[in-house]
Amino acid sequence: MTYDIFVADSDEEILSCFPAFSALRPHLGEQVFLSQVRRQQAQSYRIVALRHDGVVQSAAGFRFAEFLAWGKVLYVDDLTTVPEATSRGFAGALMDWLIAHAKAAGCQSLHLDTGYARHAAHRLYLRKGLQFNCHHLALDLGRA
Repeated sequence: MTYDIFVADSDEEILSCFPAFSALRPHLGEQVFLSQVRRQQAQSYRIVALRHDGVVQSAAGFRFAEFLAWGKVLYVDDLTTVPEATSRGFAGALMDWLIAHAKAAGCQSLHLDTGYARHAAHRLYLRKGLQFNCHHLALDLGRA
């Protein structure tokens, strides 16, 4: 299977990723998505996407960060595939790209948070060598 992986920089490239992101983040409309991505890019957020047959099938949002606990890490904010393209290896290919990108950037590790019920995603992450090693806690302060 042939596909290409690219970092989405232009508005057109970012918006081409919206169908994949809307599967994971259905609360975001297209224009809100674009403006939020642009704001997050000022904080080092990037999108990498996998295009097959001219259409983005899978995408990931990521950033580099440094922590006292872990050192320099590549943090995966989002990893998503359009529903009709799941189980075709696209997310796995993006995970491989993210892991290689983290190594090339001198990161000590790659981190992500995942929902408890996302069992198919967990299987992928475990196959790629990730381990469950902490609980992520959050306090919802409401949306402004």
